[in-house]
Amino acid sequence: MRHNKRKHKLGVSGPHRSAMMGNLMTALITHGRIETTISKARALRPVIEKIITLAKKAEKANDAARKLHYRRLAIARVRDKNAVAKLFDELVSEFTDRNGGYTRIYKLGQRIGDAAEMGLIEFVDGNDEGYSKKPKKKAAKKKAPKEAVKEAVTEEPAEESAPSDVEPSESPEEVPAKKAAKKPAKKAAKKAAKKPAKKAAKKAAKKVAKKTDDSTEKDA
Repeated sequence: MRHNKRKHKLGVSGPHRSAMMGNLMTALITHGRIETTISKARALRPVIEKIITLAKKAEKANDAARKLHYRRLAIARVRDKNAVAKLFDELVSEFTDRNGGYTRIYKLGQRIGDAAEMGLIEFVDGNDEGYSKKPKKKAAKKKAPKEAVKEAVTEEPAEESAPSDVEPSESPEEVPAKKAAKKPAKKAAKKAAKKPAKKAAKKAAKKVAKKTDDSTEKDA
């Protein structure tokens, strides 16, 4: 039974797959980034990260024999001594302070011809923006809404305490009296405006009625 033994098969045999991974690792270590299919990039990521872990162990080891042992394990998988030497001697310093996230995959769209999904896999630099400390920014974002709510609460009473209808020279008792005096004047103005319109409508209706009566009499 092969429970919990899922791997990226890539449609090839085991020896073919290990050779393919070795070539991809060599190219990635040599150039820093390579373009390949998404499925191959996803299969390459866990393999190259294990090789980087071997390089980190070799750097931390104090015994020369242990360092050589880790280097030989990497050479057996990568199958290129020059690429392993570059990783163990030059590139390992970028990964010593990190516990993962050594690679990044970008999607590039479909390849012309067979429409295979293409991708770009690359090493993530230690000075990348993704490794900046984010918890402090999140804490600042959480505090900002609370401060805004406090400011709004302090501003609301000030707005309520300044009524716009009351003038400084008027007392609060005079304001309702003025409003009550204004209402009848407004109603009278509305009625006066409506009366001419009603009269004109009635006259027009009467004229139309007279014309219809005259026309019926002539026909008779």
